[in-house]
Amino acid sequence: MTRQRLIAAVATIGSTFALAAAVQAPLAGAASVVQAGSPLAKPSSSVGATPASAPVEFSVGLAPSDQAGAEALARAVSSPTSASYRQFLTAAQWEKRFSPSQAAVNSVKGWLREQGISVESVSADRMTIEASATAATIQHAFGTSLGQYRHRGKVVRLASAPLTVPTSIAGLISGISGIDQNLATPDHVREGAAAPARKAAAKEIPLPEGFRNAPPCSIYYGEKLDTTDPAYGGGYPSPLPYAPCGYIPSQYQSAYGLSGPISEGITGKGVTVAIVDAYVSPTLLEDGQRYASINQPTQPLSSGQFSELLSPKFNNAEFCEANGWYGEQTLDVEAVHATAPGANLLYVGAKNCLNGMFQAVQRVVDGHLADVITNSWGDSGGDLLDSAGTRRSFDNVLLMAIGTGIGVQFSSGDEGDEFANLGMTVADYPSSSPFQTSVGGTSLQVNQAGERTGELGWSTSKSVLCTAELAAAGACAKGKIGQYVPKAPGAFLYGGGGGTSYQYPEPSYQEGVVPNVLAERNSKLTGIRNRVEPDISMDGDPSTGMLVGETQVFPDGTYYDQYRIGGTSLSSPLLAGVMALADQAAGAPLGFANPLLYKLAAKPSSAFFDVTPQPLQALVRNDFLNGVGPEEGIITSVRTLDYQGREKFCSGTGNCTHQKVAIETAAGFDSMTGIGTPGSGLTAALAAKP
Repeated sequence: MTRQRLIAAVATIGSTFALAAAVQAPLAGAASVVQAGSPLAKPSSSVGATPASAPVEFSVGLAPSDQAGAEALARAVSSPTSASYRQFLTAAQWEKRFSPSQAAVNSVKGWLREQGISVESVSADRMTIEASATAATIQHAFGTSLGQYRHRGKVVRLASAPLTVPTSIAGLISGISGIDQNLATPDHVREGAAAPARKAAAKEIPLPEGFRNAPPCSIYYGEKLDTTDPAYGGGYPSPLPYAPCGYIPSQYQSAYGLSGPISEGITGKGVTVAIVDAYVSPTLLEDGQRYASINQPTQPLSSGQFSELLSPKFNNAEFCEANGWYGEQTLDVEAVHATAPGANLLYVGAKNCLNGMFQAVQRVVDGHLADVITNSWGDSGGDLLDSAGTRRSFDNVLLMAIGTGIGVQFSSGDEGDEFANLGMTVADYPSSSPFQTSVGGTSLQVNQAGERTGELGWSTSKSVLCTAELAAAGACAKGKIGQYVPKAPGAFLYGGGGGTSYQYPEPSYQEGVVPNVLAERNSKLTGIRNRVEPDISMDGDPSTGMLVGETQVFPDGTYYDQYRIGGTSLSSPLLAGVMALADQAAGAPLGFANPLLYKLAAKPSSAFFDVTPQPLQALVRNDFLNGVGPEEGIITSVRTLDYQGREKFCSGTGNCTHQKVAIETAAGFDSMTGIGTPGSGLTAALAAKP
C-alpha cells in the first residue's frame, strides 16, 4: 500500500474511532452515527449485496456508566506504585459501580424490538445485548447497507454505510459487533497438513485430517546436522541443523527456568487458566491426558483439573473451518499443562469464529471463572480494520477483567507485520489493545541438557530444495534441480506479529521502556506516541515448536498421534502457565501484569532473557507432501531464523510491492519480542511483595 493510501485508510478509520468515543451531533431525523461503514467494503472487493433474508447475529455494546472511573480503577489496581495495587473488586462490585444501568439496557432493548430485531440475551455485566435479525431488518433499523466482499480468501458480510440510531439512545451505545463479519483465526501453524476436506453433516464436525512430521528431526536443537544436501549459501553456516521434532514439557520447563519452582511445589495449583477457542474437540481431555502420560509422566493431567464451558449451540462450522480449531485447542491445553502442570484448566468453546469469540471471553470475565485467560486467536490487521465499536466494546470487557483481577493474554499473530497479506504494516486486534498482554513468538534453541542456548526472534524465510520429483510436478524449473528456490535468504514466509498501533496512545506502563523510534513510528499520522506490541514472548516458531498429541483421521484409521506445531498460539498458553505459577507463588492473583512486567524490565535482571540480533542462522526441515507419509514424496526446505530481509505484497490485480520486514529484534524492548522472554528469575520477581 502506498503512503498516500495508508494515510487515507488511517484517516478514515481514525474518524471511526472518534465516532465511537463521542457520538456525533444529531443528524437530520434525530439520528446519530454510532459506527462508520467498514473500511474493507471497497467496490473493487464487492461480490454483491447481502441477501435480504440472510440471518445476522450481532451484539450491541453498552457504554459503562462511568467510563473514566473504570479506566482509573484499572490503572490503580494494576500499577505496582499505587496504594490500591491488587485491591480487586468482585464481579458484582464492579458491575454495581460501572455497568450500564438497567434503564439503559431497557431503552436499547426496547428500540431493537421496535425494529423487529430479536433480543437473545443480555450479559451479566449488562454491557452487551445479543440480538439477531435478517439483513433487510438490519439495514432498515440502522440505516445502512450490507454487502458481500472478498477478504483474504473469504467472502464476508460488511456494512458499506454508517450505522445510525436515534439520538435518544446513541449515547448509551459503545459499539456494534457482528454486523461486520470479523473473522478470528487461530494463531497456529501446522504446515504441510492436508486441508480438512470432509464436509460436515448438519450437526457433525468431523475430526481433522491427519498430519505427521517427516524425518529426520532432532530431539534437541542441533542434535542432527544435514550433511547430505547442498550448502545453502548466502553466508549461512554449513552444515545446517535439522529442525527439532518438537519440544516436550520438560524442555520448556528447564529452558525457561521453571524446573526449580515446579520441583518446590509451585505448579500452578489452585490457579485456574481459561483457554478460549471456537467449537470443541470431542477428544480434547483424552488427548491431553494421553500426551501427559507419554511426555510428562510424573505430571499427569487429571480429570479433576479439567472442565469445559461450551456454547449451547455451534454455528458457521463450514465458514469457520471448525475442525481446524481442534489442533488449536489441543495445543493450548497441552501447552498450559506443560508449564503449569498443577493448574486447573477451563476450556471455553465459542459458538463460532466470529462474534462468538468475544462473547466467550466475556462469559469468563462476567462469572470470574478464571485467574488467567489465554487467547490464541485474533483478527489480522484488526488494529485498523476492525470497527471502532468492536474494539471499544471488547476493551470495556477487558477493563472489567483488570478491575476484578483477571489477567488476559492474546497471541500477537503469525503473519509478522501483516504487509505480505494486507499491503500495509499494521498490528492485529485484540493483541493491540493496551488492556491485555500481547504475547509474541521466538525461535527457541534447547540443548541436550535442557538449557536454553539461544533464542531468536521468530521471522522466517523459506527456500525449497528443487528435486527431479518437484520439477516433474511443476513446482520448480528443471534447470534448478539441486538448487534452493529462491536462493538464500529465501522468501518471507511468516513470523510473530507485532507493531505500533494506529488507534491507541502509548500506555503509561510503556513509557521509558519502549524506544521513541517505535512509539513514534506512526506519529506523522496519529500525532502522538502509540502503543507497541507484543509485550513479552515465548517460543512460537513452528520449526522449533512443541510436540503435541491429537486424535486425527489418517488413511489407515482414526487414532492418536503426535506432531510438531507452533505459532504465537503456542507462545500465549506457555506464558499463561508461567503466570499461573506466579499467581500461586504470590498467594493471590496478579491480574493484569503489564505494569509490573514493564517495571521489572526497566532495569536488567534475571527476570527476562533479552532477545537480540544474532549471526545468520537457519535450519533444515522435511515435510511429507501429503502430510502423513512418504508415499507422495518429501519436500526439503531451509527456514531462516530472525529473517530481516525483504517481503512482498501482491494485490488482487497482480501489482506487487516490496519492503523490508518492519518488525525486528534489538537490545532491550523491540517490536518483535517486546521486553523479551521469561528468564530464570521471572516467577519469583512477579510473585515478590510490592
